[in-house]
Amino acid sequence: MFLLWKRLLVDILFGHPCDKLSPMTETAAPAVICTVDVVLLTLQQNVLQVALQRRERPPFAGALALPGGYIHAQEDADAHASASRVLREKAGLQSPYLEQLATFSGPVRDPRGWSMAVAYCALVSPELLASAPLTLVPVAELPALPFDHRAMVDAAVARVRSKSQYSSMPVHLCAEPFTLPQLQSVYEAVLGEPINKVSFRRKVDELAMLEAVPGALQTGGAHRPAQLYRVRPAYRRNLSLSARGL
Repeated sequence: MFLLWKRLLVDILFGHPCDKLSPMTETAAPAVICTVDVVLLTLQQNVLQVALQRRERPPFAGALALPGGYIHAQEDADAHASASRVLREKAGLQSPYLEQLATFSGPVRDPRGWSMAVAYCALVSPELLASAPLTLVPVAELPALPFDHRAMVDAAVARVRSKSQYSSMPVHLCAEPFTLPQLQSVYEAVLGEPINKVSFRRKVDELAMLEAVPGALQTGGAHRPAQLYRVRPAYRRNLSLSARGL
């Protein structure tokens, strides 16, 4: 009887061995593949284009895909840092405008197993991509893409077109300095429709995202010299927002 009570006391204080998971059970869960993928958008010949890169390793070796890579848990502070690192390493870009888009996950999107990808959208002027090992493709003429990269591109294009109605987002596609007519043509290319000049100038004033470059004018055209502008420092990595759309 004494031994029985002693055994019960031990079980109460320390738990029964069968109630605890063994080290093998704790480590038996399969690893989840965690990556970041970047939808890198730019304008070329007034057409919205996405930057693709050929995959060097399987799966889908040799296929055009979005720039992406594994999250480095010991190095990256967060997913944003992972996306910034991927752009530096694979496109040679330093901190362009970068916005988290969505998370794509599931057991069938990657043939290697259950995976999760945090997708980001980046906007750059085409001049920054001149020497990058990337292939530019119009978003309306995408080839077959691996994983669910097509869905990521579609989500990014929808996001950019929607936010361009009420924010400074398209300005990140412009090479500085630029004129207001040049910026308006960028907005029109992104939205896919013409914009009334008066409405556009009013929207630019509301957003207060630009500053004139002192003494800088664009000359040589048939019209009078045009003032050149650049993005205010506060909006180089952030958006200026308006309560009303264009």
